[in-house]
Amino acid sequence: MSALICGSVAFDTIMVFNDKFQNHILPEQVHILNVSFLVPDMRREFGGCAGNIAYNLKLLGEEPVPMATVGMDFDHYAQWFAKHQINQQHLVKIPHTYTAQAFITTDLADNQITAFHPGAMNFSHTLSVNDAKNIKIAMVSPDGRDGMIEHANQLNYANIPFIFDPGQGMPLFDETDLLQFIEQAQWVILNDYEWQLLHGRTGLTPEAVAQRVSALIITKGAEGSLIYADDTCYFIPIAKTDVVNDPTGCGDAYRAGVLYGLLNDLDWQTTGRIAALMGAIKIEHHGTQNHHFSLSEFKQRFVNTYGFELNI
Repeated sequence: MSALICGSVAFDTIMVFNDKFQNHILPEQVHILNVSFLVPDMRREFGGCAGNIAYNLKLLGEEPVPMATVGMDFDHYAQWFAKHQINQQHLVKIPHTYTAQAFITTDLADNQITAFHPGAMNFSHTLSVNDAKNIKIAMVSPDGRDGMIEHANQLNYANIPFIFDPGQGMPLFDETDLLQFIEQAQWVILNDYEWQLLHGRTGLTPEAVAQRVSALIITKGAEGSLIYADDTCYFIPIAKTDVVNDPTGCGDAYRAGVLYGLLNDLDWQTTGRIAALMGAIKIEHHGTQNHHFSLSEFKQRFVNTYGFELNI
């Protein structure tokens, strides 16, 4: 049985501006802003929530099935997925569009200016989860608004349990939408900022959300994560890292760990620690899909980190 991951597949073009934006943006002239930044450092990475989660879940030895719409420029990404034997059956190319992509410029103070082009992602609603077979669990992650709503409805109708992961898509939904997602999903996962937005729009407390789903998971960066399940709040500590290079994509790596735990019917404290270790491994590498390990290496690092074996 596989995990269906509905969401974006995208290119991330990351540029570094070797100064601070504040030195080049005049506050009193912001209404006529016209600036140009020289970015001598640039790299293009494979990204998108569904792409990142699928890559990380594959590292853990599972068979992820990403479902996304992509554009006419997808071939290079397709070769990368083929190299890592990631299922591409439900990656559908939309003619005359570009694959979704983000253009991110970071300055020396770690401020970011991002331009995002959704491209083919706008057609995600044309895909049907009913076309995917032998699915044990699914995830509805950031994607086109209509696609997220449609896929949640289809999964609910098909009685396939799924994780609702609104992520950057949170601004697309009002209170009614969010309450509907919570009613349909078996699990909800957000970072702390996204949780504050959901709380502000619905008025629900973590305990109230947890009563409506099997688990509510809130990640809090360097402060670890909280899993509300079984009338309990489990605190999951972060995993120690050798170096901190790039936090981009850590949330997706964490989510792959959660999927892994659910696929293998693990308890929440173990699942949370697998997820935290996945995030730690990712943060040690630049980009979202440049880390590698074997399952045996992961298990050994799990023992070294937490002091007990991962019996799977």
